[in-house]
Amino acid sequence: MDFDAYWDLVERGEWPEDRSVPLPEAFRNDAGAIQNLCLRPVTSVAVIHSRPGTRRANHWHRTDWHFAYVVSGEVVYFERPVGSSEDPLATARSFPAGTMFFTPPGVEHCMFFPVETTFVTLARNVRSHESHEADLVRVELVSALQAQAYLARRA
Repeated sequence: MDFDAYWDLVERGEWPEDRSVPLPEAFRNDAGAIQNLCLRPVTSVAVIHSRPGTRRANHWHRTDWHFAYVVSGEVVYFERPVGSSEDPLATARSFPAGTMFFTPPGVEHCMFFPVETTFVTLARNVRSHESHEADLVRVELVSALQAQAYLARRA
């Protein structure tokens, strides 16, 4: 599946099972390269920097979805459907620099940063603090100890 087919599913509210988003082909010339991340409308774009050993999210969104492009570092991503009792460590997936992944609404998710990481999010909804908080429900999907234990097992 290419980027356009992936985005078409998202626009129809048909959430792709594979969270890894295929990027459009980069344009390259003598000056370097241009990697487009999004060739469709989004409402907000944010750059997020995370310190090593920290977690973000541990929530789910009522209506919002977001793409996340990893600029540098690594995101270990955990998820499960809202209300599920499945072990989120079983869904863990690592996204290194240069990759993009997707989170639909109604999915509990947590991001763990084993190293210093910067990523960009592209979201459906406005990401002002107030509107973002109004759309999410906080959960403790993955504790700090669980994330560290997962990382130790992975090594």
